[in-house]
Amino acid sequence: MADRLQVSRPTLWKLEQGDPSVGMGVYATALYVLGIVDRLMDLADISRDPVGQQLASEALPKRIASK
Repeated sequence: MADRLQVSRPTLWKLEQGDPSVGMGVYATALYVLGIVDRLMDLADISRDPVGQQLASEALPKRIASK
């Protein structure tokens, strides 16, 4: 797998462990090699992020003053 990703074995091990120092490109290449690159789009899909939606709605103003 490391050869197919063109990374070292230690980098592959870090990828498998979820180490944040591994570049996003390596993760994208791994998804491509595994045939599941379409799942990469799910990472940026706001409809699949309920926590982000909740935080965004909490940041909205509670009341709008009329002028």
